[in-house]
Amino acid sequence: MHIKTTKCNRFCLVASVTNHEVFHRPEAQASFEALFRSFDPEVQFQYFKSFQRVRISFSDALAAAEARLRLHKTDFNGKEMKLYFAQSVHIGSPRLEPPKPDKQFLISPPASPPVGWEQSQDATPVINYDLLCAISKLGPGDKYELHTATPTTPSVVVHVCEDERGDSSAPDDSDQDDKPRPPRPKIIQTRRPDYAPGVEQ
Repeated sequence: MHIKTTKCNRFCLVASVTNHEVFHRPEAQASFEALFRSFDPEVQFQYFKSFQRVRISFSDALAAAEARLRLHKTDFNGKEMKLYFAQSVHIGSPRLEPPKPDKQFLISPPASPPVGWEQSQDATPVINYDLLCAISKLGPGDKYELHTATPTTPSVVVHVCEDERGDSSAPDDSDQDDKPRPPRPKIIQTRRPDYAPGVEQ
């Protein structure tokens, strides 16, 4: 957790000036700076027009304290001028700290898995036993519809081919040698449904 601390700069004052001539006219700036050079000839000024503030840096802390004591809430060209000691805010450490390594491995692939990582086991393959049972009960000439036809797609039907040697009950080899082999059944192509151009998608 970062800790916010505030320190007071004893060498620097911030003047709240509502008189806009200080930021535009060199004569007004010269008279404004002359008020503070009487306390410290080496004083430096930084003008912030957008904030209506002037940063005044002294070389001596006692001179800055005396200037604030005498010039705070005084009149300058018909407007009240307020003086405050500048404050510096420090949040946490003055140095940039590296990010926390909680989820740092998500930024880029690490050389090794993170601590506590375990390999997941492969799931058991899904076997459709109902389909296998239905196919096993089919005999020669039977069929099993896997997918019902729709107006735009054909049905998927499994046809069981007959045994090339005749009987599917697997008779003895002596009986099969005497019987002639029947011709192979011709494969019937699935007919494509009729195209209806009037159907809107």
